[in-house]
Amino acid sequence: MRILQSMKIYADNAATTRLSQTALAAMMPCFSETYGNPSSLHSVGQKAAEALYAARAAIAKELNCDAKEIYFTSGGSESDNQALMSGAAWGAKKGKKQIISTAIEHHAVLHTLDKLKKQGFSVTLLPVGEAGLVSAAQVEEAIGPDTCLVSVMTANNEIGTIQPIDEIGAVCKKHGVLFHTDAVQAAGTLPIDVKQSGVDYLSLSAHKFHGPKGTGVLFARKGAMLETLIEGGAQERGKRAGTENLPGIVGMAAALHEACEKREENVAKLLPLRERLIEGLAKIPYSMLNGDRNMRLPGNVNFCFEGVEGESLLLLLDDRGIEASSGSACTSGALDPSHVLLAIGRPHEIAHGSLRLTIAPDITEEEVDYIIASVGEVVAYLRSFSPLWKKTHG
Repeated sequence: MRILQSMKIYADNAATTRLSQTALAAMMPCFSETYGNPSSLHSVGQKAAEALYAARAAIAKELNCDAKEIYFTSGGSESDNQALMSGAAWGAKKGKKQIISTAIEHHAVLHTLDKLKKQGFSVTLLPVGEAGLVSAAQVEEAIGPDTCLVSVMTANNEIGTIQPIDEIGAVCKKHGVLFHTDAVQAAGTLPIDVKQSGVDYLSLSAHKFHGPKGTGVLFARKGAMLETLIEGGAQERGKRAGTENLPGIVGMAAALHEACEKREENVAKLLPLRERLIEGLAKIPYSMLNGDRNMRLPGNVNFCFEGVEGESLLLLLDDRGIEASSGSACTSGALDPSHVLLAIGRPHEIAHGSLRLTIAPDITEEEVDYIIASVGEVVAYLRSFSPLWKKTHG
C-alpha cells in the first residue's frame, strides 16, 4: 500500500464538534465572575440568574419560541427521553397508547420506546426506503384513534437524510397528535422554526454545533405536558431538578447564535466540498452512497464499501490522520452493523463496511482530495487480504 503524506483531518463532526472560541469566551466569566448559584438571592446568585435568563431568551429567539418554552438538560439523549415520556404520559391520561416513530431514529429514542412498550404502549416504527426518508403520508396513514405521539428526527445522525418535518407537523396537528423531533444533528445547519414546523417537543445538544458537552435543550410547547425525570429542587420550573450548568448553558447559547448567524455562509462552503467528496468516493469500485443524494445534511457523507470491515478501515485512516467513524458514536462499541443501514436495505456483510465522514466548513479542497485518495488506497489494501473478496471478485 502506497503511503500518502499524512495530514491531520477531523471528519467526525456528527459525533462531536470542536468548541468555538466564541462559546469559550462566553463561558469563561461563569467560572470566575458570574459563578453564583442562579437560585441564590444574593448579588452573585442574581447575576448568575440574569445570565441564565439571557441564555434562555437567546436560544428561544433562534428557535422562534417563548423563553418559558425552553428547558435546559444534559444533552440530546435526556431531552429525547423527557419528550417521549411526557408525550406518553399525556396519551395515557387520554386513554391513547400508540406511538409512531421511524426505524432509523437515534437509540435515545428507540430505547425509550422499548421501555414504553413494557409499560403497555404500542410502537409503530415506519419503514424507510433506500434513501432513508419517511413521508408525511406514511405518518398520516399510521395515525389511528389510539395515537398519542409521533417522533421523527429532523436529520439522521448516520446517513444525514433530512425529513419533511413541516409536513409531518401539519399532519399531527390535523389529527390532534403530539409531535416530537430530535433536531440534534440539524441545529446550526438547518433553519429551525418551531412555530412553522408545528412541533410540540424538540431536542438539541450543544456539542453538535460547537458548544460544550453535557448541555442540551428541550423545547416544550406551552400547554404540552412535561414529565419530571429528575426530582429535587425547583429548577427549570420544577421540571428538571439540579443546579443549572451555567457555563455550559451560556456557551451553548453563544454557539447556537454564532452557528445560526453563519449558517448560510457555512452551507455555501460545505455543499461543493461534500459533492466533491461524494463524487470521489463513488469512483471506488463496489462503493455505495448511503442516504438521499440531495436531501441530506451539507456536511454528511456516508458510504459502504463491499469487502471491507469498517473498524479496519477506520484504524488505517486514523494512521493517516483522518478521524472518522462508521456510524453513531453512541454505538461505536457494538459488533452489530448499523440499524440505520439495515433499515435502508443494506445487507449485513455490506453494512459492516461503512464509513461516515462529517466535515466542517474549515475543510479545504486539498484535504477532501487527501481523504478520497486515502480511502481508495485503504479499501484496495483491505480487499487484497480478503479471501472472500478474491473469491467473488477475482
